[in-house]
Amino acid sequence: MSFEAKVKELGLTVPEVAKPVAAYVPSIKVGDYVYTSGQIPFVEGKLAYAGKIGKDLSLEQGYEAAKVCALNCLAATKSVIGSLDNIEQIIKVVGFVNSAPGFVDQPKVINGASELIGTVFGKQGEHTRSAVGVPELPINAAVEVEMIIKVKS
Repeated sequence: MSFEAKVKELGLTVPEVAKPVAAYVPSIKVGDYVYTSGQIPFVEGKLAYAGKIGKDLSLEQGYEAAKVCALNCLAATKSVIGSLDNIEQIIKVVGFVNSAPGFVDQPKVINGASELIGTVFGKQGEHTRSAVGVPELPINAAVEVEMIIKVKS
C-alpha cells in the first residue's frame, strides 16, 4: 500500500503546508534529503494547541498536538517532493515540548509524532529522535516538531 493511501486509510489528511510565522521556508530539499523547519500544531491556519503541557494542557493533549505537528512536517515535505510515496526513510524526528516546571514526560508527548510516523511508514518510519522540554515556544505553541527525511533518488 502506498503511503498516501495509508494516510487516507487512517482517516487522516496531510494538510496544505502551513505558512511560516517568521523568515524561513517550511522545508528544503538538499540532494536526497528533506529538512523541515519546526512545525507547530496548526490546523486550518489556527493554532490548535496552545500552552504548557503539564499545566494548561494534559499529556494526552500534547500527544495529539505532536501528531498534528507530524502531519504538518509531512505537508512541508510533500510540498517539495510531490508525494509521500517518494519517501525512502524517516531519518530523524526532533520534538520540543512547551513544558510546565516539573513536567518530565516529553518522550511520551513526542510519541504522538513517532507513533503516527511508524503507523504510516512502517519499517521506513523507524527513526532516531530527540524529545526536549523547553520553557516557551513561538506563539505559545504546545509542541514543535521537525524532521529529516531521505527521499528516493
